[in-house]
Amino acid sequence: MSPTRVAVVQAGSVPFDAMACVEKAERWLAEASSAGARLALFPEAFVGGYPKGADFGARVGSRSPEGRTEFRRYWDSAVEVPGPATIRMAKAAQRNRIWLVIGVIERDGGTLYCTVLFFSPEGALAGKHRKLMPTAMERLIWGCGDGSTLPVVDTGFGRMGAVICWENYMPLLRAAMYAKGVQLYCAPTVDDRETWLPTLRHIALEGRCYVLSSAQFVCGETAATSIAGGSAIIGPLGEALAGPLRNGEGILSAEIDLDRIAEGKFDLDVVGHYARPDVFHLEVNEAPQTPVGFGPLRTEPAD
Repeated sequence: MSPTRVAVVQAGSVPFDAMACVEKAERWLAEASSAGARLALFPEAFVGGYPKGADFGARVGSRSPEGRTEFRRYWDSAVEVPGPATIRMAKAAQRNRIWLVIGVIERDGGTLYCTVLFFSPEGALAGKHRKLMPTAMERLIWGCGDGSTLPVVDTGFGRMGAVICWENYMPLLRAAMYAKGVQLYCAPTVDDRETWLPTLRHIALEGRCYVLSSAQFVCGETAATSIAGGSAIIGPLGEALAGPLRNGEGILSAEIDLDRIAEGKFDLDVVGHYARPDVFHLEVNEAPQTPVGFGPLRTEPAD
C-alpha cells in the first residue's frame, strides 16, 4: 500500500462554548487537509472542554450550590450526538475530504460522557467511542461508557480506533482493540506528563500499530489548570515519527505505510501467534447497558 499522510492537532478548547470549539476545529482541519493529511486527530474533550483544576464544589458528603451552577454551565457546553455541532463537524470533514477524529463532551439525558467521534470524508458520522472509565475526579462529571462503543473503522488506508487518555492503561481494552485489527490507534489525551510518550511507544510496540496521540495545549491561570501538550505520532516498532510537541498549539504529521505493520507482526502478534488462548482468554461484552428496558407485557406465566 502506498504511504498516507496523517496528522494530529494540538490545541486548546474554548471554555464553555461548544460552537467556538467547533469553529476552531474547522480552521485546524482545513490546515491539516491543505498539508495533504487524510486523517486529523484532535484531543480529548476538545469540543466541550476539559475542566482541569475544577472541583465543582464537591467534597465527600457535600456539594455546593456554586458547584452545581458551574456543572450546569459545563453541561450546557456539551453536545448531543447527533445534533447541530456534529452536523457542522461532519460538513467540515466532507468539505476538506478528510477523516476527522475528535474528542467531545457528549450530553445524553442528564449524563455527560467523554466521547470520541469519527467523521468520514463523505460527511458521515462513522462511529463513536465513550470513555469506559473516567479517571479519578472525572468520575464526578462523566458517566462510564460500555462495550457497545468500541468501534474499529475501515478508513480505506487502515483500520482505525480510539482509546482515550488513561484508558490506555487498561490492558484488556488494548487487547480488545488489537483483536479488532486496529492499525491506526488514536489516543487523544490531556496527559502532558513525560511518562505519556513511553506509554505511546509501548502500545505501538505491543500492538505493532501506528499510534497517534493529540493533547490539548491550554495556558491556564496556574500550573494546576494548564495543559502543556505532548502530542506525537509513533511507528509500529516504537519509533517517534513526529513530536512530542510541547508548549504551543500546532499540527504534527507523518506518513504511514501499512506494510511496516506486516513486517512488525513477523515476530510479535499478541492476538495471533504470540498469544496463548489455551491459558488466557478475554470475553468482551459489546451489548448496550441500559438501566431500564421496555418490551411487551407478559401474557402467560413464566416457566
